[in-house]
Amino acid sequence: MSDANGMARIHQSKTGKSKRRGSAAGSKGSRGPRRHSAGDESRDNGLWLYGLHAVESALGNPDRRIVRLLATPEAAEKLAAKGLSRDRLSLIEPADRSAIDTILGPDKVHQGLALKTNPLPAMDIQDALVGLDADDPALVVALDHVTDPHNVGAILRSASAFGARAVLTTKHNAPEETGTLAKSASGALENLPIVKVTNLGRTIKECQDLGFWVVGLDASGSEDLDLMDLPKRCVLVLGAEGEGLRPGIQGVCDFMAKLPMTGQMESLNVSNAAAVSMFEWMRQQRGL
Repeated sequence: MSDANGMARIHQSKTGKSKRRGSAAGSKGSRGPRRHSAGDESRDNGLWLYGLHAVESALGNPDRRIVRLLATPEAAEKLAAKGLSRDRLSLIEPADRSAIDTILGPDKVHQGLALKTNPLPAMDIQDALVGLDADDPALVVALDHVTDPHNVGAILRSASAFGARAVLTTKHNAPEETGTLAKSASGALENLPIVKVTNLGRTIKECQDLGFWVVGLDASGSEDLDLMDLPKRCVLVLGAEGEGLRPGIQGVCDFMAKLPMTGQMESLNVSNAAAVSMFEWMRQQRGL
């Protein structure tokens, strides 16, 4: 495995496939991930988050600039019981459900809470991996043209639950930060970095230079995921439903894997496939 001297390592799956790569250790003891300042356009264009988990997590995130906070009396009581700072709670503007419906639309399940904010400042992969020691296990999830905000939000929720360090998405053909995505993420948007990149393949190679091995998930994969010895430092790459991973992205993966299935179903929803894959990585790291 990798060490602080950057020695080459060998990773071998249970099927016997092996590859070599040099590794680079992160700097231990550094400050946590930092976000770059967003541009003027991001600061000017606010967005509305809604729902108890999304709003509570946003209020607890010091990187969030709060523009407005609307709450019904019942929802305000629930927020007050969450132990949030007085400065944050003092921003509450009393509102009834119909007023919030008017702002968000009648189809949004807002639970009496709506928060206007700015998109979070941008972060790059180096920032997301700050403080990672040479022997620390680390998981990064990369999404190749996954466009549905519900799926991306659900993947964020699972990634946070299973200890991922970051989620990579493309700047194009990927959902923007929205209330729908935040609601689906159930608070994970605030504690898990989303790294938006222009060239996903290039960023994956950057992860490889840092000692990560890259496992692409696709129905055409040559190895069953549960038969692989998944690497301690792993990038799991998933593609859009129906299309799968683009050939260029498959080309930069060290391994192409598939989920073992009975044959009665060809594939899973991408968010479900991501959750199963992340759980398998975590299970192996725990030696279960």
